[in-house]
Amino acid sequence: MIFMRRLLVTLFLLAGIPVFAAQPKHDLYLCVSQSKPFVIGMKVQQLNGIYRIDDQETPVHVGFNHPRQDTLTVDPRGARTIFSVGLNGVLRYSIDGKSCRIMTSWDMTEPKDIAIDPHAPDTLYIGLPDGIGVSHDGGQTWKRSNKGITRSYTQSILVDRTRQGRVLAGTELGIYLSEDGAKTWRRVFETSHTVNDIKQSPHDPRVMLAVTQSDGAVLSRDGGATWKAISQIDKKHTLHNGDFDATDPKRLAVSGWGCGVLVSEDGGATWVSRNDGLPNREVWRVAIDPDRPGRLYASPHQNAVFSSDDFGRTWKKQWFEAATVWDFVFVPRQ
Repeated sequence: MIFMRRLLVTLFLLAGIPVFAAQPKHDLYLCVSQSKPFVIGMKVQQLNGIYRIDDQETPVHVGFNHPRQDTLTVDPRGARTIFSVGLNGVLRYSIDGKSCRIMTSWDMTEPKDIAIDPHAPDTLYIGLPDGIGVSHDGGQTWKRSNKGITRSYTQSILVDRTRQGRVLAGTELGIYLSEDGAKTWRRVFETSHTVNDIKQSPHDPRVMLAVTQSDGAVLSRDGGATWKAISQIDKKHTLHNGDFDATDPKRLAVSGWGCGVLVSEDGGATWVSRNDGLPNREVWRVAIDPDRPGRLYASPHQNAVFSSDDFGRTWKKQWFEAATVWDFVFVPRQ
């Protein structure tokens, strides 16, 4: 079935026929910082922060003009509330962006990542420059929970969707695992380079992908208990994120500085560069569209957002003129 679907997609693309879901199941949110050059005295309207794309074409700014928001998540109970993390802490938005509130105090700022436990939706976890922040009341109150973590800088957080309270944290000394809701942690992957991103496969929850600052990328096939280096991905590059294709379990992508976009179409066994058509190989983020088979998004440094409809073989300009997308987040429609 997967082979036939990919064959049809390829034939459509060769014929110049766009391939996408008639009614997408997700809205795409982007965390954007724009950097269009300007001259002092000019009137420049550059809105930063969160953008939503619900018609697959047009970015619409959500909320207020915020210089940097790193990522966001939504309350799984109806997706009516957005939680984002940025310079001044955790922000809670209504889904339309018309109301907003800062949920953390002065002593808990610059969070890097946020995740909600789907089995306990009032429980939120954030990665902080000085540890792990946990809330059990929907973000109203917070506490740090770092027991077992040697050096506490935390860049990435992942909640295992199969079990309540099972959390993985990407820190500057590797990946830590908690199985008791962040009360205690143990290291399951050791490195002296920050782990920038951790992802869980939408197909098999035992499969996870993590990327590092300068120690390559690693895969786990046992739910994050053990990790193995991906030998084909060079450790000299700073890797920013990885992603799984929700439409094809064999497809993965990684972005980074110097390597641009790398993809695998055999479950991570082999990797190839897919940068023809991109303006540079300094890519902040890559994402795979769960509604359009073969579609990728990439954010090259100080450039437009680019898209590809053939899994990175060719690229075209999509949105903005000069921007950094810190994250692409696909939110299921209700």
